Amino acid sequence: MSTGTAPDVFYPIVPSALWLERLVPLGVRTVQLRVKDGTEREIRQEIAASLLVAKAANCRLIVNDYWATAIDLGATDVHLGQEDLASADLAALRRAGIAVGISTHDEAELETALAADPAYVALGPIYETKLKAMKWAPQGLERIGAWKKRVGTLALVAIGGITPERAGPVLAAGADSVAVITDFMTAPHPEARVRLWLDWAATVRA
Repeated sequence: MSTGTAPDVFYPIVPSALWLERLVPLGVRTVQLRVKDGTEREIRQEIAASLLVAKAANCRLIVNDYWATAIDLGATDVHLGQEDLASADLAALRRAGIAVGISTHDEAELETALAADPAYVALGPIYETKLKAMKWAPQGLERIGAWKKRVGTLALVAIGGITPERAGPVLAAGADSVAVITDFMTAPHPEARVRLWLDWAATVRA
């Protein structure tokens, strides 16, 4: 199922299409949509609106969790947590040509993820994060290196407590991309913070 390419070296995770409308014009190349609340209809509308925004800007949209809706709406990318992975129809995703990324936090989850032949594997939290209570301690840079040895040429995404100042060491440890939420969402000026990230990403790509 390893369809598609690695996510961009930096990408934000946002809760709504309105956030895409704010960030995509800045030059963001990849965005993950993580809608957590709402009725089935509302969630479908958010995904559909987000796909329109992303498509208009040639931005890659990764839909979090709602794999069946993603198939129905013609999405190209889906991200699954371990619980969603257990219930997802991987064969249907494969037939639809959808690239699937999978969250991992420990060795057992990594084994489960690799067995699904994903487009990329995400590891977190790398550092302490205030976004939500986590049962896993911060993974640290050393774990990134261990994960990269396990996944080989598969893309490795790091997430959790990453700032622009920490991003360089995270990539040096073996990550291919960093996914970011709190660092810009809680910033006084989120767009300015994302611009800072985009400047950093440009130097990495150069």
